[in-house]
Amino acid sequence: MKIRNFKELATTPAREAALKVAEAGLQAVDTAAALNGSLKLDGGSLSVFGTHFALSPGGKLIAVLVGKCAADAAAAFEAALGDRIDGGIAMGVGPYDGAGRPALKRIIYRAGTHPMPSEDNVMGTRAILNSLAGLTVSDTVLFLISGGGSTLLVQPPCVAERASELVDKEKGLLAALFAAGATIQEINTVRKHMSLARGGFLAQAAHPAQAISVIFSDVPGDDIGFVASGPTVKDATTVKDAETVMKKYGLPLDQECLTETPKDGEYFERVHNILALSNATAVAGMKAEAERLGYAVTVKNGCLTGEAREVGAEIAREAGAAPAGTVLLYCGETTVTVRDGGGRGGRNQEAALGALSEIAEGCVVLSLASDGRDNGDHAGALADAGISNAAKMKSLDPASFLAKNDSSEFFEKLGDGLIETGLTGSNVSDLMIAVAGKPEKEK
Repeated sequence: MKIRNFKELATTPAREAALKVAEAGLQAVDTAAALNGSLKLDGGSLSVFGTHFALSPGGKLIAVLVGKCAADAAAAFEAALGDRIDGGIAMGVGPYDGAGRPALKRIIYRAGTHPMPSEDNVMGTRAILNSLAGLTVSDTVLFLISGGGSTLLVQPPCVAERASELVDKEKGLLAALFAAGATIQEINTVRKHMSLARGGFLAQAAHPAQAISVIFSDVPGDDIGFVASGPTVKDATTVKDAETVMKKYGLPLDQECLTETPKDGEYFERVHNILALSNATAVAGMKAEAERLGYAVTVKNGCLTGEAREVGAEIAREAGAAPAGTVLLYCGETTVTVRDGGGRGGRNQEAALGALSEIAEGCVVLSLASDGRDNGDHAGALADAGISNAAKMKSLDPASFLAKNDSSEFFEKLGDGLIETGLTGSNVSDLMIAVAGKPEKEK
């Protein structure tokens, strides 16, 4: 069970259903489960999610894993490929938990920071680039690219002595973009042009080796060029596009921070990008569970965007208008425009808090981050009439907490609604569920 406080939250049939559907979504995108059986060696051939690739006799097989799924994926890579891996680097968020995963023998794990870059991320990125140096046409690189990789892949386009200064500049730009409610596409357009490891640069570094890139998408619409800022994908954006985003949000232009991404097609001729996991996988798992529970299911939006509080309110209205026994499913990535300095909590908790203004009796709106961290230790939150009534009794006004972007504080004071998972090792954008009443006949 990934939702640790399932029993504490499941106090009504509608809540229990919403939580079961959310759990099914998280299980469907479990990194280890997705990779189990999807990587196979067959003599001189490597099968990756059903596609077969020839391995040159005597050629090296290097593994490079980046993002929030890197730790679990590294263990799965070694379990499937064993000593055939000649070496590699995995860079994920936080330490490798030896208590929960087997010790790595062939892949070196590097811990990085998220959501802001750091010197640790610079060192990890350099280790990745070093592992790709000097490869030949006989060699193969097996990549695993997942969400969070943009923050991890930090290699400022400057001399090493000034890297720390430019990392600080990137932090400032990111903080401003986050606060302004910029989309992930806008943010990653800028980030692609601030590092020599994003926007196709890892494909360039691996050239002329064969490169196989397994991609777990956390981006609405699954444009792989924006997942982790597309390190193995030929970039369609330019420095001018990055400058346009920065001008839109009134950010300073510093040409020293920007670089053009590789445009020469030769670097991508032997690159095979495979979209292996996305929020569509989670939606399929959630839909199957809701139907098993006897609900009529409508997949409303798999590319959800917009202001989190407004999205939450709209989902609550749609749930209130739906017939009893209905589950509505959404996936995507909303935004939060930070107001009045900003409080604690992420877009999922803010969406749930926004839903309280429109929540109807018998309905539940649940929103959670598939990676388990909604800009803090909580994965997300749920909203229903019970929470709305309890808030009134405790004189907690949702609107006043929304004004400060202080959703965590609201739910913590209430003592109800927050969803706890810890780091899930998965990352396919946010999962949002609305339950309208109880089905007439449960299966």
